[in-house]
Amino acid sequence: MKRGTTARIQEAQPGLSPEAAGLAALFDHVPDTAFFVKDLAGRYVAVNRSLAERVGLKEPSQLVGRAVGEFFPVALAARYAAQDAAVVKTGHAIRDRLELHWYPRRRPGWCLTTKLPWRDVSGRILGLVGISRDLRAPGDSEMIPGSLAATLEYLESNFSEPVSPAGLASRAGLSPVRFARLIKRIFRITPSQLITQTRLAAASELLAESDQAVADVALACGFYDHSAFTRAFRSATGETPSHFRSRHRAGRA
Repeated sequence: MKRGTTARIQEAQPGLSPEAAGLAALFDHVPDTAFFVKDLAGRYVAVNRSLAERVGLKEPSQLVGRAVGEFFPVALAARYAAQDAAVVKTGHAIRDRLELHWYPRRRPGWCLTTKLPWRDVSGRILGLVGISRDLRAPGDSEMIPGSLAATLEYLESNFSEPVSPAGLASRAGLSPVRFARLIKRIFRITPSQLITQTRLAAASELLAESDQAVADVALACGFYDHSAFTRAFRSATGETPSHFRSRHRAGRA
C-alpha cells in the first residue's frame, strides 16, 4: 500500500484514524467492492475509488461530508439510509444482505452488503463501516429475481418461525431447485445452512447482550430443542452458548 494514498485520504478527512484511512487505501485496489465509512448522520467520512466512480465522481474526497441522497435514486437512497440508521442506533451489524446497488458507470447490479458499527476505543459508536461486493457473474441483474432479495429480508425478520427451504422458495416464486442453486451461488451454502446461520447470528447477539436463559434464546431464534441449539452453536463456534456468553462478558469487562 502506498503511503501517499493513505495520506491523501487522511488529508481529505483529517479526523479519520490511520486504520480507517489505511482500509480505504487498501480497498482502492478492489474495484469490484464499494468501501465506505459514515458518521452518525450518514455522511461519508471515507470511501474507496470504486464507490466514487460508481456515482460519477473522479475523486473519493468528493464524497466526503455528503450523504446517499445526493447520489443515488430516491428509493435506493432511502433504503441505504434506513439501514445506516438501524446500525448506528442498535449497534447490530448487517451481514451479506443481497440488494441492488450500482456497478461502475451507474449500471444497476446485485451486491452483497455488510455494515458494521464503527466504535472508538471506549466502545462508543461513531458511525459505521461497510462494503458492498459485486456479484459479477454474467447476467446477474437478470438471473437474480427481485423476489429473492425480498425473501431473504423475510428470513431475517422471521427466523424464529418454522421457515423451511421449500417455504422460502415458494415465497420467492422459484422452484426449490433453482432457489437452492441461487443461494449456493451467492452465499456458498445451502438454504438449510442459511436458515441455521441466520438463527445462530441472532442467537449470538442475544447471548451477548441480554440476560435471557439459554433455553429462551434457543426458542426466540427458532430452535425448538435446547440440545439441538447447543449442538448447532458448538458446531459453528467451537463452544457452548453458555461459554460464549461468559467469554464475551469477561472480554467486555
